[in-house]
Amino acid sequence: MTRSSIAFAFAALTTTAIAGENFLVYFGTSTTAKNGSKGIYVARFNTATGELTQPQLAAEAGNPGFLAIHPTKKYLYACGDVVKADGKKGGGLSSFGIHKDTGKLTLINQSATSGVGPCHVSVDKTGSVATISNYGSGSIGSYAIQADGSLSPEASFFQHEGSGADPKRQAGPHAHSVNFSPDNRYAYACDLGLDKVLIYKVDTASGKLTPNEPPFAKTPAGGGPRHLAFHPSGKYVYVNNEMAMTETVFAYDAATGGLTEIETVSTLPEADRGMKGLSTAETVVHPNGRVVYVSNRTHDTVAVFACDPATGKLTLLQNVPVEGKIPRNICLDPTGKWLVAAHQDSATAALFKVDQDSGKLTFTGTKVDVPGSICVRFLALD
Repeated sequence: MTRSSIAFAFAALTTTAIAGENFLVYFGTSTTAKNGSKGIYVARFNTATGELTQPQLAAEAGNPGFLAIHPTKKYLYACGDVVKADGKKGGGLSSFGIHKDTGKLTLINQSATSGVGPCHVSVDKTGSVATISNYGSGSIGSYAIQADGSLSPEASFFQHEGSGADPKRQAGPHAHSVNFSPDNRYAYACDLGLDKVLIYKVDTASGKLTPNEPPFAKTPAGGGPRHLAFHPSGKYVYVNNEMAMTETVFAYDAATGGLTEIETVSTLPEADRGMKGLSTAETVVHPNGRVVYVSNRTHDTVAVFACDPATGKLTLLQNVPVEGKIPRNICLDPTGKWLVAAHQDSATAALFKVDQDSGKLTFTGTKVDVPGSICVRFLALD
């Protein structure tokens, strides 16, 4: 694509008149010579019409797989490749300023991680703390976010220790994500290699995390916890176990930060349970608290569960084909009317309509091109 055609594409993205609730949609990607991705992409989306525009490059970046948007909507954070203080390339977080008129991003600064293989970033609810999860080394770190959106050097770092039940996949720790509790007092780190969700206290003033007591919750042996999501009521936590193709439901104790297992259920239809080579990727809870969604990689479906708000328990309703290969992140728009699934191996993302009564998904027929598509994040413009 030439410079003039890029300029034209961004002009079209900016000037398209769309009525209703308007959003920017950012896509994090893996950047390889094979897939041709250059970094972070952006599209526009209208929740009234369901119109999703073709994404355009918002900023060049190295392997910005996962993204997080600051509560002020002014800044975006991406994990991936950074240039360290010694001038060499390593892993860490990048901070970008958001230009809402065009969707473009401007790099503010980068901060390196002490770990290896960053795979996930999150920002706390006050916009004071960012976290990184390092899959390769099985560690997590935290950073203070400054008033201008920039990142401090790593404020705290924790190397996880131990192993899990599977000697091939769980010979050591593999931190996969960190998420904050509804009251922002705790941070929860899913570690696939340990079959644990490790629990930390959050200090928003310093950007530091400290180990909690209780220090962790166990997930089923050999399951490999990957990502989690809180129920809107704050009573329950949902964790997808990547290796076992299951979802574990926990009761959340806001007083101690502790998690108590309620049940673990399969994310697959009964006929496919026991299939090899599959893995879950993402968990999303609908804002109404009545539905939970889980992406199934290689099976290439989204599992749709009815959720009982009184007990937190799940009932499988649907395994809908995801219309692409290797669905990684799935993301509901803030209205809960639509779901976008990112397809890592087919270089696309697909739009689904959410039935507001049942929560079931229907493919809209809309697919957009996103090379190396991994993560989806919505940013409201209204």
